[in-house]
Amino acid sequence: MAGYSSRVRADIARWRQAGLIDAATADSLTRDVEANERKSLSFGSILAMMAALLFGAAILIFVAANWDAIPRLARVVALFAIILGGYVGGALLKTRDHAAIGEALWIVAAAAFGGSIALIGQMYHLSGDEASALVTWGAGTALAAVALRSNPLTVAAVGIADAWLFLKGFDYYGRSEFPHLFVVMAIVLFAVSFWTRSQPARHLIILSLLFYLVLFAMDHATLQVAIPLVIVSALLFAASVFAPEPVDKIVQLGGRLPLHALLGFLTGLAMVQFELADESTYNSGFAIASVIALAGIVAAIVLAGRESRGLRWLAYAGFAFELAVIYVVTLQSMLDTAGFFLAAAVLLGILAIVIIRIEKRMKSPVAKGATA
Repeated sequence: MAGYSSRVRADIARWRQAGLIDAATADSLTRDVEANERKSLSFGSILAMMAALLFGAAILIFVAANWDAIPRLARVVALFAIILGGYVGGALLKTRDHAAIGEALWIVAAAAFGGSIALIGQMYHLSGDEASALVTWGAGTALAAVALRSNPLTVAAVGIADAWLFLKGFDYYGRSEFPHLFVVMAIVLFAVSFWTRSQPARHLIILSLLFYLVLFAMDHATLQVAIPLVIVSALLFAASVFAPEPVDKIVQLGGRLPLHALLGFLTGLAMVQFELADESTYNSGFAIASVIALAGIVAAIVLAGRESRGLRWLAYAGFAFELAVIYVVTLQSMLDTAGFFLAAAVLLGILAIVIIRIEKRMKSPVAKGATA
């Protein structure tokens, strides 16, 4: 990232002035930072990408608005011309060092492909539903991502798969079986993401699988889904903390697997707690799940909090959530309205003190090292 690169350059200059490294080493380190620096999009490139997307949307809306007035053959030719022009034009722009605009044209072409499925299906009265159209659209976008080795198209394919899962998962009355096909989609797209070098797609796939498991737990036995999720997430967290380099070399998530593992751990335990909340008065399962959740949050901060600020904030959010759930389930009946506000103030104060102390402890070794 640009901010990180700037800080490293400043550190190199400071080390050079302090005599810790010589001029040749400083030049080598600076060149390495520049070679591996992630290039950010310029404001002009962002505007050009937005303009291309709006232009593609305008064309599709114009074609749809004048659908009945356009001859059938002209309709099909116009749609395929937009798709071909988007992909070919984007490829040409990519080869001429206009990557942002080229990627935008590819997204326009993928959007045009999705619109074409709907419009041509309507024109020829083809059988099928929205879910089937999404599968076809996602498959075509994934193939385009593979052929063009495109990071944004891979993310778009994952987004279309998520839309299909959402549509099928919440269609309780229309579907005959649970959409387990999404697991196959996720595996295929995860493999595609390595070819297209799309780390954002891998992050989105993992989050989507958590959403799939939540839907599956809601549709089937909750504990049979939640408990394995907690165990697997804990194992993944341990592996990513104690063997970070080989694990990240496999999953290639930029060292963020502990963050996903903690989210999966907390999600699984939240499902367990909601399932056992009604039995909390005569069953210790809720209390055990709460203790495990709090212990897991503390362990996550101790083991991986120093290296990841995002993980710490997720742990803080999980801690606040646990306090709220424990209060609602165990204390709400014993407190009136004034007591509720008092308890909320005390809990928030405790949370603030804990966060402040943890942040100070996380930063103090770095400051001492810099002073030394």
